[in-house]
Amino acid sequence: MRNVLVVEREAALAESMLRDLRRQGYAARSVDTGARALRTYRDADLVLVSLELPDVDGIEVCRNLRAESDIALIAFTRRDDELERVLALKAGADDCVAQTWGVREIGARIEAVLRRSHRTGSPTPEAISLRPLHIDPRTREVRLRDRVIDVTSKEFELLYILAANSETVVSRKELMAKVWGSDWTQTSRTIDTHVSTLRAKLGCSRWIITVRGVGYRMGYSVRLPEATAG
Repeated sequence: MRNVLVVEREAALAESMLRDLRRQGYAARSVDTGARALRTYRDADLVLVSLELPDVDGIEVCRNLRAESDIALIAFTRRDDELERVLALKAGADDCVAQTWGVREIGARIEAVLRRSHRTGSPTPEAISLRPLHIDPRTREVRLRDRVIDVTSKEFELLYILAANSETVVSRKELMAKVWGSDWTQTSRTIDTHVSTLRAKLGCSRWIITVRGVGYRMGYSVRLPEATAG
């Protein structure tokens, strides 16, 4: 049985969420502040955190959780605010949804995030070098011209898949399936947000090329000679 920690300030809403989760077979408990979440999350398989908390900003809770661990993390918000969802994803959330979800939808999203987060048993893939960019899956480290680039778990997986298929276009559907264990290609801007953040961190939009209507591919180091790229 998977353990879900709900972080929600309103007791009635938290209790309603716990009932829904338990009906779907999860072991669920709740805390009402960000501080308590940061103290108690280690017993959970997934944290479902509100972005509207009484003590600590929900975005900051996401950032702190991701800095400390790779725990599965879904943020939710009462407002249908795209910027807020983008900030949550950039802070390390695996998904961010408006609180108008249906019971079946949030259950499916939890399962999708958990599938990806807990997938084990596969052999460790090889390091990739697209000079001057180096990606090492053993250390989960990205280096650009010998400088370590700070990336989240999902950003690393997205970049690694693109680099491992550097001569081809990787479809949005394939990226959603491999990185997020989901097929919500048409309804989620999760990929776009992570690509935008990676481009900023790599310092050049040409590292990841958008192929309209299809997906993405690696670009900068593939097109330019090594001497020029370095």
